[in-house]
Amino acid sequence: MRQVDVHRLIDEAKFNRFHWVLLFWCALVIIFDGYDLVIYGVVLPKLMAEWGLSPLQAGALGSYALFGMMFGAMIFGPLSDKIGRKKVIAICVTLFSLFTFINGFASNVTEFGICRFIAGLGIGGVMPNVVALMTEYSPKKIRSLLVTIMFSGYSIGGMLSAGLGIWLIPAYGWSSVFFVAITPLILLPLILYFLPESPAFLLRSKRNGSMGKILSRIEPSYEAGKEAQYNYSTGNTSSQAPLLALFKDGRFVTTLMFWISFFMCLLMVYALGSWLPKLMNKAGYPLGSSLMFLMVLNIGAIFGAVGGGWLADRFHPRRVLTIFFIFAACSISLLGFKTNTLVLNLLVAIAGATTIGTQILLYAYVAQYYPLRIRSTGIGWASGVGRSGAILGPILGGTLLSMNLPLEFNFYAFAVPGAIACIAISMAGRNAVHSEMARSAIPLAGEYSKS
Repeated sequence: MRQVDVHRLIDEAKFNRFHWVLLFWCALVIIFDGYDLVIYGVVLPKLMAEWGLSPLQAGALGSYALFGMMFGAMIFGPLSDKIGRKKVIAICVTLFSLFTFINGFASNVTEFGICRFIAGLGIGGVMPNVVALMTEYSPKKIRSLLVTIMFSGYSIGGMLSAGLGIWLIPAYGWSSVFFVAITPLILLPLILYFLPESPAFLLRSKRNGSMGKILSRIEPSYEAGKEAQYNYSTGNTSSQAPLLALFKDGRFVTTLMFWISFFMCLLMVYALGSWLPKLMNKAGYPLGSSLMFLMVLNIGAIFGAVGGGWLADRFHPRRVLTIFFIFAACSISLLGFKTNTLVLNLLVAIAGATTIGTQILLYAYVAQYYPLRIRSTGIGWASGVGRSGAILGPILGGTLLSMNLPLEFNFYAFAVPGAIACIAISMAGRNAVHSEMARSAIPLAGEYSKS
């Protein structure tokens, strides 16, 4: 009987049409995920004026989706390890697309908040699954780069949300930008047709024929045979609960540091995403210009994510992340000072590159760090715990704004989490004891035990 090492075949494959298709559809899901998430910051100034919301009320309302994301990441991340990634992706896309669309019909704060919470379940749940799927099928040499390119779709979605907001809101009102969100639900049959199922789930379900067809697309020289036996180790297969396994084999400190880093990074991301237009509006810029700053923030995020992914494939991702967090804290601190528009846009772009871009790189790092059998659990729980920081971000911004502090003090408060995250991530990945499977299947994993 022919033995096929699935890990080795995927790791050593050359980038081809299969990877392009996978990258395109995963990125498309993330684009709409980002669109649905950033949309609140786009409509916030209009909602505050129309519904008479105070900064504290607006900050609390912005946190409804983030509560949903926290629970969605914690629930749907581990669930996909049991029922398959495609089913969970389908559930999540349906949730965030449908309820963001319905959000456009909300006539009061309660209806708006309920829709945002349910949409948040899908937004938070889809992220760990597309990251895991992209990681599992990417060639080893460019794995970080592909994951970060895919996750840059989040920033494209944010730019799309801000761009459409500039055009649609003055003409059709704030509801119009929510109606666009039905698009991914319409495209869902195509998404499910083109996305492959995870290799671990296919083999656990004894769908060897499907696995063989996918491998022949990954490596055209491979010929799938009926007698092939596929070897695809997922690490320690004990009955230990996946959540507890995150803290075993020397992973205790690193798991906690990941959670702190996610918390602090997401706090910065959502504080800026929710309040940057309003703060710039308060500083004297008209609404259109304020939304442009949101676009610049997301443009910077794309360069930060792709550049960070390229650097992470050449250096240890911990080093790249540590430097990025330093730049995040410095650039955000400087946003509160009066300067010319060119310098201000440059600082906003750097802030986007080193907050949203850093968050994307964090996902790639976590996805590569954990063994396959607990990968989605590791990503899901890091993301879920981090969502409490995302929840705090809009509330923090609303609290600071209600205190009528000088503009620069708002940005100082947004920058402090960057310094804390820098310390936390510098302590991650230093003491893990990985199996032979992890060292061979996950890029840079060998460095974790050496550094």
